[in-house]
Amino acid sequence: MDALCRAEPRPRGPAAASPLPWARFSAWLDCVCVVTFDLELGQAMELVYPYDFRLTEKEKTSICYLSFPDSYSGGLGDTQFSFRLRQSGGQRTAHFEDDGEYNREAPLTLQREAAHYFGYVYFRQVKDSSMKRGYFQKSLVLVSRLPYVNLFQSLLQLIAPEYFDKLEPCLEAVCNEIDQWPPPAPGQTLNLPVMGVVIQVRIPSRVDKPGSSPVKQFNQENLLPAPLVLPSIHELDLFRCFQPVLIHIQMLWELMLLGEPIVVMAPSPTVSSEMVLALTSCLAPLRYCCDYRPYFTIHDSEFKEYTTRTQAPPNIVVGVTNPFFIKTLQHWPHILRVGELRMSGDLPKQVKVKKLAKLKTLDTKPGIYTSYKTFLHKDKTLIKRLLKGIQRKRPSEVQSALLRRHLLELTQSFIIPLEHYIASLMPLQRAITPWKNPPQIRPFRQEDFMKTLEHAGPQLTCVLKGDWLGLYRRFFKSPNFDGWYRQRHKEMTQKLEALHLEAICEANIVAWMKDKSEVEIVDLVLKLREKLVRARCQHLPVKEETLQRVGLYIETIIGSLPEDLQAVLHHH
Repeated sequence: MDALCRAEPRPRGPAAASPLPWARFSAWLDCVCVVTFDLELGQAMELVYPYDFRLTEKEKTSICYLSFPDSYSGGLGDTQFSFRLRQSGGQRTAHFEDDGEYNREAPLTLQREAAHYFGYVYFRQVKDSSMKRGYFQKSLVLVSRLPYVNLFQSLLQLIAPEYFDKLEPCLEAVCNEIDQWPPPAPGQTLNLPVMGVVIQVRIPSRVDKPGSSPVKQFNQENLLPAPLVLPSIHELDLFRCFQPVLIHIQMLWELMLLGEPIVVMAPSPTVSSEMVLALTSCLAPLRYCCDYRPYFTIHDSEFKEYTTRTQAPPNIVVGVTNPFFIKTLQHWPHILRVGELRMSGDLPKQVKVKKLAKLKTLDTKPGIYTSYKTFLHKDKTLIKRLLKGIQRKRPSEVQSALLRRHLLELTQSFIIPLEHYIASLMPLQRAITPWKNPPQIRPFRQEDFMKTLEHAGPQLTCVLKGDWLGLYRRFFKSPNFDGWYRQRHKEMTQKLEALHLEAICEANIVAWMKDKSEVEIVDLVLKLREKLVRARCQHLPVKEETLQRVGLYIETIIGSLPEDLQAVLHHH
């Protein structure tokens, strides 16, 4: 380990072996930060690595505040938590050149973020008489656009204690190792060596069957030492996170589905960030399209935006720990107050649903403070199964799997009728002809969709009774519907484009050209070229041979024209 921590730093610039220094590192992380407590400045950025990674001053300030517990915490020792912050200063080019391939193949819930950073924090607070304050307080932060909470928190458990012991050379060595990792390719199982340990992970893919558990036994390849196998790169222990609110899981699922503004008030950043991430994950495979902040402080640049009473709270789930927020956010419609998460042999005390008026500035008891009435009835069988699991001392991961399966089936029951209806809006394949623009996708009419529910609604796959129609009507007004519809419409438009290209390939182009003027033929060449460029840029679902045949068609058509026109088109 010591030898590792004395590794030479990587040569930078033209001397570096890789054509793009830090390209592989950047496929996983944007940078690593060290935040320390300075007596005069408060939280201060001690180090950003790689050294040439540029964070704006606003981002640095935000990272500093988000990397330390916000409210006074007398607790000594190590804590881990996560945050998410809005990027400032516009789009930046990373060392990593991603053509969008990862996002095309990864599940929608694991996309690389375009406008936000995730911060994964390992904070240490221990007594130290050599410090003026009497304490050593420091955070090691991994900054990434990937929502791999399990992987990065596991990585921190390996590297942070060693870093606090041996400092900067150790961090350089670790970053150099990460710069040797293969990129995160969806569908692949990867071995990631770091500090004498091999972390083995499978990167989920969009084609995975929802709810299928990751392969338990990976290919061990006779690795010595045996690898540290992570069953999931991103899934939290849902059962542990939701323990105090299990009987209200239905209500929380509905609030998330509808994109309602929710405040999670917790005793620590760990509980706050885990609860927010658990909530945002409970709609999978549907993507949660609203904003969320696993941990938020009064120093955040969006603080004024969220606490103003002159406009309605935004569609966001925000996790806070400072008691000051009870006062500043008491106008929000849904406030979830939770205590410390403790795993015990019994079902923890379940929080009660209370009126918002009962929210007291000090000593607010755990509870869900809301006037929301659920559209669907509670699933009592789920609660009974989980209770039975507690009595039988069933492992937490099994309880979590039960809970995740229940939420998945609930989401699928809700979304399948929408998927069936939107698929019916696609033009018939026989309506796609080679020489006309492809027909339009028919518009989504909410009332037409509602009529389909009588025969093909959620009641076919879900036993829960309640006002499903009312839930759909509310859902249509939420950012989650807008995000789902845009994604589906984009995929269908691309499918139409692909089918149109295939129709062109199967057509008799020579017969079509017989009675056409030069103007019409030139127009066709330009249109086909444009289609070909779009197909390659947007990575349309078209076979490579189809694209090559369209290219040959273009050459055939140009070859039939007079030489002067041929020269113009080739030059064009």
